[in-house]
Amino acid sequence: MSRPLLRFAPSPNGPLHLGHALSALVTWDAAEKLGGTALLRIEDIDRLRCKPEFTDAIFEDLHWLGLDWPEPVMRQSERFGAYRAAARELEEMGLLYPCFCTRADIAARAEGTDPDGAPLYPGTCRHLGAAERQARLARGEKAQYRLDTGAALARTGALSFTVIGPSILDRPQIRYARPERWGDVVLQRKDVPTSYHLSVVVDDAAQGIAHVTRGRDLEAATDIHVLLQMLLGLPEIRYHFHPLLRGADGEKLSKSKGSPSLRQLRDRGWTRADILRQIRRN
Repeated sequence: MSRPLLRFAPSPNGPLHLGHALSALVTWDAAEKLGGTALLRIEDIDRLRCKPEFTDAIFEDLHWLGLDWPEPVMRQSERFGAYRAAARELEEMGLLYPCFCTRADIAARAEGTDPDGAPLYPGTCRHLGAAERQARLARGEKAQYRLDTGAALARTGALSFTVIGPSILDRPQIRYARPERWGDVVLQRKDVPTSYHLSVVVDDAAQGIAHVTRGRDLEAATDIHVLLQMLLGLPEIRYHFHPLLRGADGEKLSKSKGSPSLRQLRDRGWTRADILRQIRRN
């Protein structure tokens, strides 16, 4: 049997912090226990926020943690063609439609929130006729493209996925997916021909990823990923969700909240052993 492949896929939109260190170390530890290999992937579809210097810092930080990976490293910014092809498949199934709504439009009409707490898209543009859609696109109106989740589920039926935990060597368990709680998610943004949901599913399949280790904050997103895998005829994946590191305020560590970066901790004299002790303490 071939060695199972896992991956760690950070976004170079800021420096790595302790939470990223935990996720990386969990992935490499799982790969070792499974007799597999951990890959590094750079998720840099955000052209405005992702910077080459952050990518370089990711390599430096991971090497400092004692981690290595096979080359070459996959970079999502080089794979827009693959994402467009996957989106075309969904469009040909009648499952992708243009959405012209702004965030303000959605917030004003939303009823409820998605699992991340964002206003739940009410399906406004799903009801537009083909002629109106084409006219608005012809006028140059910016559009993002959404998955018609209800129609997608009518095609696939009930969905489930395999979860392993709390240890990566535990017996697998079956969990049912609930993509409907996300509403019609964006699969192609206005600025790039993909989104996190679409690119991660396409890339996991392209790299032959068998096991995905991810933080519990991404557990709910797995519902959408399983749905896309089924629609696109992609292999099933086993998932392992690890706990999150939290700050003194009880919130998860975050780049946007200024959590200390690994580089800052290193400059303060921290060693890899200090990082491991801090992670275990949390």
